Amino acid sequence: MDPEKVKIESGWKEALREEFQKSYFDDLISFIKSEKKAGKEIYPPGTLIFNAFEKTPFEKVKVVILGQDPYHNPGEAMGLCFSVPKGVRLPPSLKNIFREIKTDIGMELPAHGDLTTWAEQGVFLLNAMLTVEKKKAGSHKAAGWQEFTDAVIKTISDKKENVVFLLWGNFARNKAALIDGSRHLILEAAHPSPLARGAFFGSKHFSKTNAHFEQLGVAPINWQI
Repeated sequence: MDPEKVKIESGWKEALREEFQKSYFDDLISFIKSEKKAGKEIYPPGTLIFNAFEKTPFEKVKVVILGQDPYHNPGEAMGLCFSVPKGVRLPPSLKNIFREIKTDIGMELPAHGDLTTWAEQGVFLLNAMLTVEKKKAGSHKAAGWQEFTDAVIKTISDKKENVVFLLWGNFARNKAALIDGSRHLILEAAHPSPLARGAFFGSKHFSKTNAHFEQLGVAPINWQI
């Protein structure tokens, strides 16, 4: 695909130019179009598929949080991993993330789950798969998104320095191989899902992230929503 036809923030468009020209990316776009043509409901809406890239321009990336799949229930997915629009009930994993931040740094529990304010500060909220079919978790796992998002992670690792990567759960932790640990801080923990039976709690990734930035003389993240 011609990179100029990809609707994505200009810094990302340049950084990922080679990926957009690869055949798998054409196949991926064709797959999404054919699924929609077949009447399948795909989340998030088309205008939000690259929302993480729009809200966090390439030059502003300071932190990467990696999710797996967009939410597959109506009205939840907004193109930012773990985030849901205001007015939508908090998913269990996000509740646990907020609970950990409260314990870690004393943040007041938010009334909503829209993480846009994080994204605008440089917290890149990337799902490994950028689309999913309604009510079918993991349905686009083999569509080609992972080849693209692996390239995104590696591009951040290669072209930036001192980014903090927060890898939660085995799926995300397996992506550590794409990251140069001598250039970036990699923090790993259990997944915030209730299925991890509380193993996520006590990881203190939010205070550790800000301590890292303060040591570098970089503005910390305001985690309060």
